[in-house]
Amino acid sequence: MFAFDFMRHAAMGCILVSLLAGVVGWFLLLRGQAFAAHSLTHVGFSGAAGAVWLGLPPLAGMGVFSLVAGLVLGIENLRERRPLNRDGITGLVLSASLGLGMLFLHLSNGASSLVTTLLFGDVLGLSMGALKTLTILTCFCLCLLLLIGRPLLFASLNPEMALARGVPVRMLSLSLMGIAAMACAVCSEIAGALLSFSLMVGPAATALRLNLSPLWGLLASVVLAVFLSLGGLVLSWQTDIPVPFWIGAGALGIYIFAGWVMAWRTRYLRL
Repeated sequence: MFAFDFMRHAAMGCILVSLLAGVVGWFLLLRGQAFAAHSLTHVGFSGAAGAVWLGLPPLAGMGVFSLVAGLVLGIENLRERRPLNRDGITGLVLSASLGLGMLFLHLSNGASSLVTTLLFGDVLGLSMGALKTLTILTCFCLCLLLLIGRPLLFASLNPEMALARGVPVRMLSLSLMGIAAMACAVCSEIAGALLSFSLMVGPAATALRLNLSPLWGLLASVVLAVFLSLGGLVLSWQTDIPVPFWIGAGALGIYIFAGWVMAWRTRYLRL
C-alpha cells in the first residue's frame, strides 16, 4: 500500500494533522468550546470557496477565514458570560459563513467535484508542497501550544483563581481560538470541512471520558487521533470507502467503547 508516493504523502499528512488535532481538541473540550470548534471547520469551507473564486490556494482561504472567525468568536465569548448568548453568537457566525461560502461557489462557477473536495477533503491528493505547508503550520501551532500550555491548563481548570494570580486569561483564550482556527484549516485538508470536527473532538472526548490526568489525557487524545486517521486511511484503501467516513465512524466507536470501559470500571470498584 505504501509503495505509492501518494499513499506515503497521505500517511504523513494524517500523522501531522492528528498530532495537532489531538492537542487542540483536548483543550477545546476541556473549556467547553466544542461548538466553537465545529463552527470554525465550516467557516473554513467558506474561506476555501472564496480562495477558489479569487484563484488562490484553498488552504490559504481556509486559514484566513478560520483565523478571523476564531478571533471574533474569542472576543465575543469574552464579553458574553452567559453560555446561551455565546452559543447564539457562534451560531450566527456559522450560518453567515455558510451562506457566504455558497455565494463564493456560485460566483466562481465551482463544479460539484470541487464542492465535494472542500467539504470532505482529499487526503490522497496531497502534494509534496501541501505536505510542507501542513508541516510548517502544525509545528507552528504546536510550538505556540507548548509556550502557553501550562497557564492555559490552569486557566481552563480554574479561571477565577488564574485571574486572581495574574494569569492573562483573556489573552490565553484568544490565543487558543487562533490556534484552533489554524488547526481546523489543517484538519480540513484530511477530513474536509464537514468531518474534520470528528477528528478534533472524537479522540479528545474519549480521553476526557476516561478521566485521565492532563498529561495522559493529552497523550491519549493524540494517539487516538493518529489511530483514527491512519486506520481510516488503511480501511479506505481496503474498502474503497472515503477516509472521512471511517474517521467519523471510528470517533463514535471509540467514544462508545470508552463508556463501556468506564461502566465496567465502576462496577469493578463497587465489588
